[in-house]
Amino acid sequence: MATMTSFKDRNLIAVIGDEDSITGLLLAGIGHVNEQQRKNFLVVDSKTQVVTIEASFQEFTERKDIAILLINQHIAEKIRPTVDKYQQAFPALVEIPSKDHPYDPAKDSILKRVQKLFGE
Repeated sequence: MATMTSFKDRNLIAVIGDEDSITGLLLAGIGHVNEQQRKNFLVVDSKTQVVTIEASFQEFTERKDIAILLINQHIAEKIRPTVDKYQQAFPALVEIPSKDHPYDPAKDSILKRVQKLFGE
């Protein structure tokens, strides 16, 4: 029963992405700032350091109010070892394409795990 309680509190989607992806998702209504002024998104540009991306990834995956973490695939590539080590069910990690970088299934760590599970 304890697991049911922990899942019901997860009601946010977090995003680590480029400006276009974040803007679109914020316009769709996923933006949130909590009581501690922590946002559920990180806008990554050419000046954003890898350490900052990794810190946000860690924060979002440890927060108990986030159910899904969306990350642009080209940004996930910058922190690939960290993304590949992530094994938790919640928040669910989903790599998404961006306007300038199409989706490449060969780079998707989740798809690789599923293929391995099914013996492909």
